[in-house]
Amino acid sequence: MNSENFTISERIVSPSYIRQGSQARRSHEQLIRHLLEQGKCPEEGWSESTVELFLNELAVMDSNNYLGNCGVGEREGRVASSLVARRHYRLIHGIGRSGDIAAIQPKAAGSSLLNKLTNSVVLDVLKLAGVRSVASCFVVPMATGMSLTLCFLTLRHRRPKARYIIWPRIDQKSCFKSMITAGFEPVVVENVLEGDELRTDLEAVKRKIEELGAENVLCVHSTTSCFAPRVPDRLEELAALCAETDIPHIVNNAYGVQSSKCMHLIQQGARVGRIDAFVQSLDKNFMVPVGGAIIAGFDEAFIQEISKMYPGRASASPSLDVLITLLTLGASGYKKYLSERKEIYSFLAQELKTLASTHGERLLHTPHNPISLAMSLDGLQAGSDKAVTQLGSMLFTRQVSGARVIPLGKEQTIGSHTFRGFMSHSESYPCPYLNAASAVGITREDVTTCMKRLDKCLKTLKKDRGFLLQRGSQVCSGSGSVGSQHMLVIL
Repeated sequence: MNSENFTISERIVSPSYIRQGSQARRSHEQLIRHLLEQGKCPEEGWSESTVELFLNELAVMDSNNYLGNCGVGEREGRVASSLVARRHYRLIHGIGRSGDIAAIQPKAAGSSLLNKLTNSVVLDVLKLAGVRSVASCFVVPMATGMSLTLCFLTLRHRRPKARYIIWPRIDQKSCFKSMITAGFEPVVVENVLEGDELRTDLEAVKRKIEELGAENVLCVHSTTSCFAPRVPDRLEELAALCAETDIPHIVNNAYGVQSSKCMHLIQQGARVGRIDAFVQSLDKNFMVPVGGAIIAGFDEAFIQEISKMYPGRASASPSLDVLITLLTLGASGYKKYLSERKEIYSFLAQELKTLASTHGERLLHTPHNPISLAMSLDGLQAGSDKAVTQLGSMLFTRQVSGARVIPLGKEQTIGSHTFRGFMSHSESYPCPYLNAASAVGITREDVTTCMKRLDKCLKTLKKDRGFLLQRGSQVCSGSGSVGSQHMLVIL
């Protein structure tokens, strides 16, 4: 309804009522106008009706929704299922063009506007989350691992002779595979144990650069968010080293946007040294479906270079999901989630510490990790290696998701590299442990329920272990041959 239609409507319904309806409509339009003018996340969240009005306005700007449109090309935004069309708000053309994911589509002005606005709003959110000097970013419809691969492939054109990526170890498969998929050889740098924490071995990184030659190193691939007892890399020192040796620096910030500490590390790293790009997941930071990531950096030209490396058009779904979410939450709503996450982290730490003490275990001291916590499982390991992994199975079957149980001595081969002590970020971490994380969206009820179920599982395992020990003692007091057989079973 435009002003002309409202005027005509006054001939049909009382003008005072129409004017009231027109004013209500203008209040929605004013919010949309502010978004278009400022390109920032609104301070207060929008109602669903405003969001849907805006998306419908964008959709009618795409050629597949033109009245009387005649399409004779191979890609005309045709959709067989009306359910699928509604799911995507009839924004069917996706984003970008064959040569650039950020390019404007002549046939899809609405989808193109959606893409530009999403990138602008997300950039604003990255700034309010702590990286104030970030210059550019774009949403890419790939998860974190493939987005890192895209960054490495872009650097290949700048450093064609480079073969190696120096990577402080973190036991997460997609990080490692992102490098080998891009065709590079990861140089794994083992972490150093400081107290309970696993931290970056800076001297080892320096030695690797000297050994390989800076010109043969594509980049340093560092990490912020991670599972305890691994903690974020020493980003400031790594960034300074990269600047000194003229080596690019790519940061895996997978779920670090929700942590002010992780974002501060990136900001400081860029201030004192070199960070070329940092990559973060959409689903882990913004509570949207899996399938998207944000590639951001401090040099707009380099970020544009990465976006042009993406081959072909791309799905608009991740951009649509995160834009809807941020418009609904508003800056204040998202900051509230971040604040609550930080509060619950302290609550989770206290609850886990109390539970650990009850069972003769301890909360590992990992103050440099702002998201993940770890509790020792020495008591279970002393009884049987299987008891540790059994705890993980018991928690999962009791609908406790996300908790990770890490036994000692596991090996995992990825590509041509074999990781010893896999999942513990170390070849020989001193004890098995259990991970729990306070990630954005977690509630106090989640923590309380988890602690109750974990307590029951630990009690059950201890009870079963006590029965086996007692049974073993009884069998050992019998005949030698039978006792030996049973001891083998028990061990």
